[in-house]
Amino acid sequence: MIAVKGFSGQKVAVLGLGRSGLATARALRAGGAEPVCWDDNPAARDTAEGEGFTCADLRKHGAFDDIASLIVSPGIPHLYPEPNPVVAAALDAGVPVDNDIGLFFRSFAGPEWNNYDTPPRVIAVTGSNGKSTTAALIHHILTEAGREAQLAGNIGRGVLDIDPGGDDSVVVLELSSYQTELARALTPDVAVFTNLSPDHLDRHGGMGGYFAAKRRLFSEGGPDRAIIGVDETEGAFLAGQLAEGPSDDRVIRISVARKLTGPGWQVFARKGFLSEYRKGRQAGSIDLRAIKGLPGAHNHQNACAAYAACRSLGLAPRVIEDALHSYPGLPHRSQIIAEADGVTYVNDSKATNVDSALKALMAFKKIRWICGGLEKEGGISALNMAAGEVIKAYVIGREAAGFAMQLEADAQVCTTMSEAVAQAMADARPGETVLLAPAAASFDQYDNFEQRGEDFATQVKRRLTE
Repeated sequence: MIAVKGFSGQKVAVLGLGRSGLATARALRAGGAEPVCWDDNPAARDTAEGEGFTCADLRKHGAFDDIASLIVSPGIPHLYPEPNPVVAAALDAGVPVDNDIGLFFRSFAGPEWNNYDTPPRVIAVTGSNGKSTTAALIHHILTEAGREAQLAGNIGRGVLDIDPGGDDSVVVLELSSYQTELARALTPDVAVFTNLSPDHLDRHGGMGGYFAAKRRLFSEGGPDRAIIGVDETEGAFLAGQLAEGPSDDRVIRISVARKLTGPGWQVFARKGFLSEYRKGRQAGSIDLRAIKGLPGAHNHQNACAAYAACRSLGLAPRVIEDALHSYPGLPHRSQIIAEADGVTYVNDSKATNVDSALKALMAFKKIRWICGGLEKEGGISALNMAAGEVIKAYVIGREAAGFAMQLEADAQVCTTMSEAVAQAMADARPGETVLLAPAAASFDQYDNFEQRGEDFATQVKRRLTE
């Protein structure tokens, strides 16, 4: 656990008592603070009280009279579309609002670091798509190379629940826009920006607010090294703002859209080959095509980002390459769950928006595509770019008929996962791929995308064993 510094003897309010909220309350208590907790869910309050925490209704008048700070869980809005009533009350009372990420960065360093040969370092990964895979891949490479590494944030353990850093250790954080937009402290040693596509726009007041939330990781934190995907205008702009000039190798540009040139530090992938150039000379190359855990251009972008991050810590290209080959992939992200009778079954339930689904579709050939769910803003017309590889779509969700009407590919309305899997498996032929890439949120039928992916895997495996 990382004991929170700076609040000893003070009351600190904690709003939201899920995984991160409870971890925050424990870390505050470990640092000598007195947490005052609240969650609208009575069961969550019962859990907190069972651990000895005080719960008080922070919506009541005067609740913030003696509170030093309010710590908010990521899913709770503090600005758009409108502040949560508790957040609004804190703002009215002049009480600072922060989150667990901000507390982590102000509390991670300790006096024991003075005795280390190399202080612990933090790599923080953000972006619209691929940040989970990139963070997990960095962690995997470091672990395979024998480095002490922890994975936390939006993936793995809660950020305040990890162990204190050891000599030459690394913490890899996946950070969502919900986390980066509010944290009052953001000081990673290495910061990674994968890409940007429309998502969570209601939460951020539009695309500009969404980008601004991601950009804070770099503008507020001033990382020693910034790894920036430059295939979108926003990434190219961000890299340009951070670099002092073309040869400034504190910024590593990455791409899967083109060969990058110039005197700086670049990592790019073309036709399945990753290349590293520095000062105009090639410094490394990896054939990504045979790496089963990283299929498709979107995963090659993740590989470029992870490679660059690990190179910035001094790992050799050959060490990174060996680790890439042993990477097993993440559940629900281009995860091969079965291969039978020449048909491959792939679970990419994490493809919850159009951009991530499009990348999944472009990673495979001859696709039986299971899609649909709670449609996000902007429509799904961009998915028709990949229609040539889709043999047939099997549409799930409560609004399956409306979703299917927007597709140019042959589409069958199935509504349920059970029916979609049954139809796709009955139709599939050797050499084809049955791909779950919903391009939509899961909340119309499932609690989360993980549950949706698990249902897909269960349905496939059950039918394969019948």
